[in-house]
Amino acid sequence: MAGIVAHQSMETLHVTALHPLHVCHECDTIQRVPTLAPGTVAHCRVCGAHLFSNPRGGLNTPLALMLGATLLFILANAYPLITLDLNGLRHTTSLGGASLALWRNERPLLAAVVGFTTVLGPALLIFGTTYVLAALRWHRRMAGVATLLSWITRFQPWGMLDVFMLGVLVALVKLGSMAEIVPGVGLFAFAILIFVFAAAASTLDAHLLWDSYEDLR
Repeated sequence: MAGIVAHQSMETLHVTALHPLHVCHECDTIQRVPTLAPGTVAHCRVCGAHLFSNPRGGLNTPLALMLGATLLFILANAYPLITLDLNGLRHTTSLGGASLALWRNERPLLAAVVGFTTVLGPALLIFGTTYVLAALRWHRRMAGVATLLSWITRFQPWGMLDVFMLGVLVALVKLGSMAEIVPGVGLFAFAILIFVFAAAASTLDAHLLWDSYEDLR
């Protein structure tokens, strides 16, 4: 049975039989996984694949970023994205207005897809992840933590905020020659949300979250 390679500043991790088993997602090697200190990255000893990591800030960093993402998501939905001024006629569009407009134009399936990927999906990811991180960070036995934790990874591919933002930018370029476009607070909040959410997702490690949950139990 293989051991494990872990990068930690000038320290060596000793693997014992007490450490849990972990299967490498690249080469399927079964190996014992030591408890990683903050700032440590573990790699498979056989193929060198990245197994998991323990961020230097622990759960504090992703929790702080997710709280910021929660606030930005609320602002992005509470305020309009853009205001179009076409020959004196002003029309304001919000984040959920795209799916609503598709629904009114008798395109229910497309409206459902757009609404789920831009509003419902990101809301479940952001609020659910914040809830789980808060429970694990402050060691609170809160209802539904295990269920949310298992569903977070399943919903993650559907939170396509960056794709929606790209579509908005393309639409703005095409509409720029037809109408005067006034960016709203929601658009700026949404743009910042994309970067904050990406930063939060990069600091999340499923192995660390499940280990924290096991300690909570």
